[in-house]
Amino acid sequence: MREPLLYELSQPGRTGVALPGCDVPLSALPEDCLREELPLPEVSEVQVARHYVRLAQINYCIDTGFYPLGSCTMKYNPKVNEVTARLPGFAQLHPLQPEETTQGALAVLDALQRMLAEIAGFAAVSLMAAAGAQGEFSGLLMMRQYLLDRGEGGRDLVLIPDSAHGTNPATTSMSGLRVLALPSDARGNVDMAQLHAILAADGSRVLGLMLTNPNTLGLFDEHVEEVIRQIHEAGGLVY
Repeated sequence: MREPLLYELSQPGRTGVALPGCDVPLSALPEDCLREELPLPEVSEVQVARHYVRLAQINYCIDTGFYPLGSCTMKYNPKVNEVTARLPGFAQLHPLQPEETTQGALAVLDALQRMLAEIAGFAAVSLMAAAGAQGEFSGLLMMRQYLLDRGEGGRDLVLIPDSAHGTNPATTSMSGLRVLALPSDARGNVDMAQLHAILAADGSRVLGLMLTNPNTLGLFDEHVEEVIRQIHEAGGLVY
C-alpha cells in the first residue's frame, strides 16, 4: 500500500479550516521573519483525517498484536487511563501555572507515589521522569551519587549489553560516565565469559550494568540472576 504525501494530495485553493476573524489589534511582524512564499499543502479536513488514519493503519500497534520487546514506548495503556488523562483537570494544566491552582493533580501524584513505593518496597518513588530515557538518566545519576556517598567515586564504567536500547549509551555519556559494550552470546543472552573477563580486569571501576529484560531482541536473558549476582559481588549496581 502506498499512501501519497499531503503535498501530492494538495490542490491550489483547497482549504481545511476557516479561521475566525481576528478579535485583537493587528501587529506587524518583524521584517526578518517574513517570507515571500510558504509552500504548505492545500488540502481539505477530510483528506488530512483520512491520510493520517491510513498511515496509522500501516503502523504496527500494541492494540492489534503482541509486542515482546523491552521497549519504552510500545506498551498497552488501559483506555480508562487515557480517558482519565483527558479530564479537564489534568488536560488543561500548565507546568508554569501557580501551585495553588494545581493542588488536586498534585494530591493524585502524591498518592500514586506512595502506592508505588509501598508496592515495590521502596522508601520513596519519583514521578519526575516523563519518558524511559529520562528514567534511565535519573537512575544512573542516583547510582553514581550512591557510590560517591560511599566514597567510591572511582567507579565510572557502565556495562551495556550490545542488545540494549540506543538510549542506554547516550544516557551513560550524559551522566559523565564511560560506556563498555557487553557482547551477547549465540542465544542472545549476556555473554558470561566476556562478563567474567571484564569484571576480572576492571571490576573495581564498574559502576553498574544497564540491563533490559526482555532485551531489544525480544528475549528474556537466561542468566539474568547470575549476571546481577556477579555485578553486585563486584561492588556495582544494576539498573
